[in-house]
Amino acid sequence: MNFAAQQQTVPGVQSEMNPVPDCGENSYRGTGRLTGKKAIITGGDSGIGRAVAIAFAREGADVLISYLNEDEDARDVARHVEGAGRTCVLVPGDLSDPEHCRAVVDRAVQELGGVDILVNNAAYQMLRKSLDEISDEEWDYTFRLNIGAYSVESFGDNVPLGRAGQPVELAPIYVLLASDDASYISGARVAVTGGRPIL
Repeated sequence: MNFAAQQQTVPGVQSEMNPVPDCGENSYRGTGRLTGKKAIITGGDSGIGRAVAIAFAREGADVLISYLNEDEDARDVARHVEGAGRTCVLVPGDLSDPEHCRAVVDRAVQELGGVDILVNNAAYQMLRKSLDEISDEEWDYTFRLNIGAYSVESFGDNVPLGRAGQPVELAPIYVLLASDDASYISGARVAVTGGRPIL
């Protein structure tokens, strides 16, 4: 499946993506696996982070969503979290700033009563044709936040399923790893790869 080349200004708007990612808004059904847990999800306003926030809430967790500054997307996720009867705290800001990172944790402790789960999902990527187009500032910022970027135009073409995965297809793994069912799992690599082996 080839996606059309798309570029948005940072932080981007999920609803303007083509196709709009499926984050489980209408399909994910929880079973109470995270009842009473409190989670911080960075980059929880879109993509995988959005799917994880929705899944965690439907599994019974309260969530704090840290995001850059796409308030409309974040409020939409909060609507889904609160629709599941859970608390959602929205904290915009730049996670490449260590002071902001500390403030995120402080807000979770104050407003959720603690932190049981931390999902480090925030990332930064911009489409560039060559390394020459990346300024030193952008290079440094990218590495500070997520240590690399990749192209999405052909993402999923090289897997046996022949398509990119949707965020909702990854969220159940996050739920498993955050649940008590994973109490004996450590250092695991889970191959959510559309059938492509990882070695």
